[in-house]
Amino acid sequence: MVLFLFQQLCEQSGQQTGNPLLQLLPLILIFVVFYFLLILPQQRRQKKHQQLLSELNKGDRVITSSGIYGTIANVKERTVMLVIADGVKVEIEKGSISGKVNKKDAGSSSK
Repeated sequence: MVLFLFQQLCEQSGQQTGNPLLQLLPLILIFVVFYFLLILPQQRRQKKHQQLLSELNKGDRVITSSGIYGTIANVKERTVMLVIADGVKVEIEKGSISGKVNKKDAGSSSK
C-alpha cells in the first residue's frame, strides 16, 4: 500500500527533482544540531572526568558514583583503595569515582 502511494507520488511529480543538496539540507541541519546539543557537551564532560581521574592522589577525599564518600589510601593504574571508615578499606575502579569533595563539604557530610 505504501509502495503504491509512493509510486503514484513519484509519477505525479514527474521530473520536478530539485537540487540533491537542498534535499539533504534538513538532514544535515539535524545532524549539526545533534552534534552541538548532545555529542560535543558529552565529549567535554568525558574529557573533564578523565582529567579528574588522572589527577587523583593519596589523601584526596572523593565520592563514588554510588554515593560512598572516602579518602584515597592507594592509587593503582586502574583501581583506587578507599578508606570509608576506620579500618574499612574498599578497592574500586577509578571510573566509578564521580568527583573530588572539598574539605568543607567533607566535614558536613560526616555528621
